[in-house]
Amino acid sequence: MILRQFLHSDPTVAISYLVGCGGQAIGAVVDPIAAPDFYVRAAENVGLEIRYVIDTHLHADHVSTGHALAEATGAEYVLHESAAMAYPFRAVRDGERLQLGNVIAEVLHLPGHTPEHLGLLVTDRTRGDEPWMVFTGHTLMVGDLGRTELASSAEVGARALHASAERLRALPDHVQVLPGAFSGSVCGRGLSGNPVSTIGFERRFNRAFAIEREDELVAMMLRDIPAPPPRAAENRAVNMGAGLETISAA
Repeated sequence: MILRQFLHSDPTVAISYLVGCGGQAIGAVVDPIAAPDFYVRAAENVGLEIRYVIDTHLHADHVSTGHALAEATGAEYVLHESAAMAYPFRAVRDGERLQLGNVIAEVLHLPGHTPEHLGLLVTDRTRGDEPWMVFTGHTLMVGDLGRTELASSAEVGARALHASAERLRALPDHVQVLPGAFSGSVCGRGLSGNPVSTIGFERRFNRAFAIEREDELVAMMLRDIPAPPPRAAENRAVNMGAGLETISAA
């Protein structure tokens, strides 16, 4: 398996990824935020063809470059089937598998931060049959769970987030957590500056992720809600396709 993690701080604090199978030269980009050429060069440097461009959700803190990257490379642009989009995309559902050569990415629907949020449970068949890592976007980050009021009411989002957290807590301790943001992001409140963790560590030391009772988690998520990101509604609208021609031409 080839994995590259990219830490971004401009225009917002976020993480994007390149992942794939070196043996069969097939790759995917997850949550792109940099210009398409950045990922094209990164893939060329490790000999991968970008087959899929995947956004874990419709972001509110920044404008995704996912659609533009998919157009530039001929890759499929992938979102959960519940995403409300103004243009065609590959709509994936819970349990669907994206094959990247010997690397398999299983789609997990993980609503809460947003209704359409997905994760990717990744297995490298050259190493073993068990999952190795999970891309969690803004559902589970190192030190916190994602805020829940940017695309629904805070309470509705928190109840959905509880079910998603339960699902992630059921994964084996050794599974590596690859989040969509780290300390400085406005999408969580207690984020670590360490951009990688494991399910087992987060289960023990992430105060939000450790809460098993739904009412307790809802109460926590409704307390001290921070100010929304600048242009949050506008960013989500653009990521749904409004003004897409401007972004593609940038």
